[in-house]
Amino acid sequence: MINEVLEETRDRMGKSEKAFETELGKVRTGRASQSMLDNVRVDYYGTQTPLPQMATVSVPESRLLTVKPWDASVINEVEKAILKANLGLTPSNDGKLIRISIPPLTEERRKEIVKSVAKTCEDFKVAVRNIRRDSNEMLKDLQKEGDISEDESFKAQKQVQDFTDASIKKLDDIFAAKEKEILEV
Repeated sequence: MINEVLEETRDRMGKSEKAFETELGKVRTGRASQSMLDNVRVDYYGTQTPLPQMATVSVPESRLLTVKPWDASVINEVEKAILKANLGLTPSNDGKLIRISIPPLTEERRKEIVKSVAKTCEDFKVAVRNIRRDSNEMLKDLQKEGDISEDESFKAQKQVQDFTDASIKKLDDIFAAKEKEILEV
């Protein structure tokens, strides 16, 4: 019983950490990244198709993205979709390949992005604390029902707190690395 609660707690906290990393992958840092175009949807013969499913996105230089659609006839649709995504990027099309130059960020914009990322980090920390609360409630319910003793409940709650501390530290470490990357000129 206790092991199931602890395992579920560890899994849910791990998923929160991965979700935070995924969320930060979408943040623009002034450096080109393939994940910047993950949310772009292209009208491909009447179907909204994610760009990575219909084109090769590569990073030949730190400030340049290239998009090569597998079907060259839709290159104009891909270009329109990138413009319509409001990413602040301007694609240029040569008929076979789309080049997207990533403009450098201003100092003010970098600080705004760091604030936004800090808020996102705090939201994920709250999610981890909510997982801790849910786990502790499950343990207390098990104790009330007589399935586990009071000592077992306290030991398990301490383990849940240890998981929480480790998860929050990992979130802080991920945030610190991203902050450094954003502020780097």
